[in-house]
This record gives sequence, structure tokens and C-alpha cells, in this order.
Amino acid sequence: MGHREASGASARLLEADSKSMRSMSGSRRNSGSSLVSSSSASSNLSHLEEDTWILWGRIVNEWEEWRRKKDKLLKELIRKGIPHHFRAIVWQLLGNATDMPVKNQYSELLKMSSPCEKLIRRDIARTYPEHEFFKGQDSLGQEVLFNVMKAYSLVDREVGYCQGSAFIVGLLLMQMPEEEAFCVFVRLMQEYRLRELFKPSMAELGLCIYQFEYLLQEQLPELNVHFRSQSFHTSMYASSWFLTLFLTFLPLPVATRIFDIFMYEGLEIIFRVGLAILQYNQTDLIQLDMEGMSQHFQKVIPHQFDSCPDKLILRAYQVKYNPKRMKKLEKEYTAIKNKEMEEQIEIKRLRTENRLLKQRIETLEKGQVTRAQEAEENYVIKRELAVVRQQCSTASESLEKAQDTIKELQQQKYTEQFVSNLQTQLEESRLREAELLGALKEMQDKVLDLEKRSTCLPDENNMAAMQEEVKQMKLRELETLRQLHLESPKKNAMNELQDKLMTVRLREAQAQAELREVKLKALQLESQNQIHSKLIGRNDQERSALQDRLQMLANQNKALQAQLNEMKRKQAESDCKSKEEVMAVRLREADSMAAMAELRQKIADLEIQKEEGLIQGQLNHSDSRQYINELRDQITELKNEVGHTHTQTALFSGFHVIRHNTINLLSLSGITVHFCFLH
Repeated sequence: MGHREASGASARLLEADSKSMRSMSGSRRNSGSSLVSSSSASSNLSHLEEDTWILWGRIVNEWEEWRRKKDKLLKELIRKGIPHHFRAIVWQLLGNATDMPVKNQYSELLKMSSPCEKLIRRDIARTYPEHEFFKGQDSLGQEVLFNVMKAYSLVDREVGYCQGSAFIVGLLLMQMPEEEAFCVFVRLMQEYRLRELFKPSMAELGLCIYQFEYLLQEQLPELNVHFRSQSFHTSMYASSWFLTLFLTFLPLPVATRIFDIFMYEGLEIIFRVGLAILQYNQTDLIQLDMEGMSQHFQKVIPHQFDSCPDKLILRAYQVKYNPKRMKKLEKEYTAIKNKEMEEQIEIKRLRTENRLLKQRIETLEKGQVTRAQEAEENYVIKRELAVVRQQCSTASESLEKAQDTIKELQQQKYTEQFVSNLQTQLEESRLREAELLGALKEMQDKVLDLEKRSTCLPDENNMAAMQEEVKQMKLRELETLRQLHLESPKKNAMNELQDKLMTVRLREAQAQAELREVKLKALQLESQNQIHSKLIGRNDQERSALQDRLQMLANQNKALQAQLNEMKRKQAESDCKSKEEVMAVRLREADSMAAMAELRQKIADLEIQKEEGLIQGQLNHSDSRQYINELRDQITELKNEVGHTHTQTALFSGFHVIRHNTINLLSLSGITVHFCFLH
């Protein structure tokens, strides 16, 4: 934007600011007490205010030229405080938020609905509850604050709404209309690291806390040790500093002065002010415990600089702040977080694998119990089958005896005594038949039950062959019995006995056939039992292998954890050594600087003596060349000594920087480095 366009935009901002200026209690009084007015307290106050307004009016109208050619002077004036009525314009110019395309979308965004509306409504009443502009549930301040927060939640759906951002928007609305405040807030989120701070992960806040802890450890080591001994973590007091830019910690006039500088210099002023506050209160904080420090932060510190905000800003710029070192800390923090993320992923993977292995072991243990129950049932069935086999063998012997008896009957004559014996044998055979039928019935029921519980089907081909063989045996026995029946056309009594005997024989043959079927099924059950036993053995082997692997993984995890602890210990030792060496180097640098200052003072005294000698020689018209030459020789020697001291200091500092970087690089790889210094 050219000079003429910048002037036109500034004029429009002045006109809009005069139409919609918000009143902020105490702000004019504070802006009047800036460094500009305090530099000449004896002058007329109204005259100073008039000069300040003229100066800032010229800055606004010639903004591009001031940013390009008078940047250092502009920075100094902003640090001294922007006048209240120029804040709206200057903040928009500093944030380059005068002509933003998103401003034209603001009215359309208000017509839309946001998923964060309930959260915004809930937190609005807590934003500046004592300020007149935001008092009351239906106040204009709460309404415009809701509009701006809702519009941004629709523009940036990843961030949406985050607690703490309403205080920044509320401060903007105290200075300018809601559309301009919306544009400035969008620019702050995009260009001032605020968007990263307010993301759901808040990764940028962790980085800021990490950098602040380093500065605290470096510049206030005693206070840092006290904080750690009391478990008073940095995030407990510094998180709100970065998220709300001191707007919820310090009074509004003091926080507004800090916000002026933040609009120009970014988050650096937050680090500086935070360390200045801790340095100012170090003596009191060291004597308090954790609860006492919390009370001190809430009640004492916020009101220490009410009457003199310039004192806080002056102390803030006495704090040492190295942007290059902050960049290195950012890289270190990123590397640490990436390593932690990898370790978390590995731990999560191991936990998942362990959980799956435990589930598999539980399944195998349950299967082992089930198979043990099946093996016990199979053993009971085998024992019952052995009893049935014994009964079958007894029945077979009885059948053989009956066949021998039939043969003897065919060859001998039948007597009454023989017939009575046959009847007795017939009754005994019937009794045995009844017993066998009962035993067969029980075995058939058990076989049916086993067939229902068995998951493996028998071999159909073998089953069919056995059934065919049983049928053929039955047919052969029936044929034999018919032949016996046809060959005995004797007496009626004998015929009846033979018929009964043949009937018994037939039933015994049927029982034998059924016994063969039972044997076949018993063989099938035995084969199934063997298969189950083999499966149980395989499962036991797999379970033992899985347990061994689980133990191995647990040992690996312990070894990795021990290695990680050892690396952390080495890192802590190297950090401690490096800090001690840094303190020693700084003490040596301070001594060398003091020596250089003394030598420079001597040089200045000698130069003054030289000038006095020249003047005295000219006035007295005397020859003082010898005296002047002696002074020049002394000055040359002192300069050489100063140069030599400065060179030694620079070399020593450079060696320390190289050594410190080397220790950091090697300590990350778990290597301990020892350097020997020559004092």
C-alpha cells in the first residue's frame, strides 16, 4: 500500500474510532503517565498531551514511512505507551488488519449457527465481570463479544472456541467496533502464534513453558530450585500469562501497556515481563511454601505495578533474551516430543500385543479344561465298553456251548431228562438274553449321546462296509437256522423246543451283530479321542511358546526402560556440568570486562593528559614533544593490552559455545563427553 493509500486508511480509521470509541476506566490516566510525560514532569501536562497527540497523529498519517525509515524510534514510542485514543488505529496498522477480505464475511457469519455457541455463552459472563462495558447479561459488550467469538469459531473450525481467547477479544472491543476487532483477532491468531496456543492439543503452550523454564533456570537458579523443591510447576502460574497475555493476571491498564508492545514485538514481551515479575519477587517467594506462593501470586504480585507500569516494562527490558537460543530450544522441544511420541506408539503396540496374547492364553486355558473334561468322559466310556466286551465274550462262549449241544441233540436220542435239561438251559438263555438286551440298550443310549457331542463324523465308507458285513452274517445265521429247522421233523415237543432254541439263537445273533456295531462305534470314538489328544498337545505347545515370547517381550521392555533411565541420568549429569561451566565462563567474562573497562578509563585519562599537554605546550611556546610521545607510547601499550584481553575473552567464549553444542549433540546419543580446561 502506497503512502497516499496508507494516509487514506488512517484517516478512515480515525473517523471510525471517533464514532465508536469505548470508554476504559483509568486508561487515559495511565497513558498520561507513560515515559514520554514522566521525562519532563516540571512541564505543563496539557502541553505534553498536545505534543503527544500531534506526534502520534503524524505517525498514523505517515505510517509506511515510519515503519520503513524510523522503525527504532517507533519501537521506543510504543514501549513508552500508545495514547488511548490512538490504540484502535495503531493496533490495526501494527497487525496489518485494515483491509482484510474476511471483514466482508462478518455479517454473513453472524447469520450462521456455530457448535460452540453454548460454550461461548457460558464463558461470556466471566469475561471482565467488573468492567462497565461487559456488566449485565443483556449488555452491549457481552453481545458484541459473543458475535466476534462465534464468527471466529466458524472461520477456524479446527480451533473453534478456546477459553482465554475471550479476554483478548474483550480488550479489542474496548478500543474499536466489532468488525475491526474481529479482523485484528483473526490476524493475531494467524501471525502471532496465538492459533497454535489455542489449538486443542496446545502444543505451542508446552513449547512456551519449556522455553520459560530454561530462562528461569538460567537467570534465576535459586528460585528455580525452590520451585522444584515445593513442586510448584511453571504451568501452574505461567499458562495464563501466555494464553491471556497477562489480561487475567495484571490490572487492565498495566496489561494494556504490555499488549501495546505485544502487537509490535510478539510473545517476546511475555517472556520478559514474566521473568521480570519473578526477579522482582524472588526474595519473598524463596521464603514461602507452595500455598504461600499461590497466595502471593494471586493477591500481592498483580498490584505491585499499579502506579508505575513503566517500572515493570523497564525491568522487563533488562532481562536477557536471546532469539537464537529460543530457536534452538524450539528444535530441542520438537525433538523431545517426537521421541516421546515414538515411545508412546511403541508402548501402545506392546500393550496391544500383550493384551492379545493374554486373551489367547485365556482361550487356550479354557480349551484345555474342556478337553480335560472330554478326556475324563472318554475314559468312563472306555471302562464301560470293556465291561460290555467281557459280557459279549461270555455270551459268545454260551452260544458256542449251545451249538455243541444242538449237534449232540441231532446225533442222540431225546430223553425226558435231556428235554428237561434243555428247558432249563432255555430259561437260562432267556435270562441272559434279557440281561444282554438291557446292557445293549444302555450302550445304545450312550453311543447316541456320544454321537451328538462328537464334532468329527465317522468314515462313511468303513461304516457302510461294516453294516453290509453285519447284514450278511445275519443272513447266514438265518439260513443255518432254517436248515436246522427243516432237518428235524420229529416229535412235536422236540419241534417246539427246537423252535424256541432257534428263536433264542436268532436273538443272540442279533445281539452279537449289535455288539459288533457297538465295537465299531467304540473304535471311532477311540480315534476321535486320539485326535483330541493330539490337538490338546499342540495347543499346549503353542501356549508354552506364547508364554515364552511374552516373557521375552517383557524382558526387552525392562531392558529398554533401564536404557532410557540411564540416558536420562546421563543427560541430567551433562546439563549440570554444562551449567556449572557456563557460570564459570560468565564469571571470567565479567572479570575480563571489568579489566577492559579499567584499561579504557586509563586510556581516556591519558588522552586527556595528552590534550592538556599539547595545549599547555602551545600556550607556553615550549617544546613538549617528548612528553607527548611518552603519553602516546603508554596509550599504545594499553590498547594492545585491551585488544589482547578482548581476544582471549572472545576465544574462550567461542570455545565454550562449541563445547556446549557438542555436549548437547552427543548427550542426545547417550555419550558422555569430558573436556579438560586449561586455566
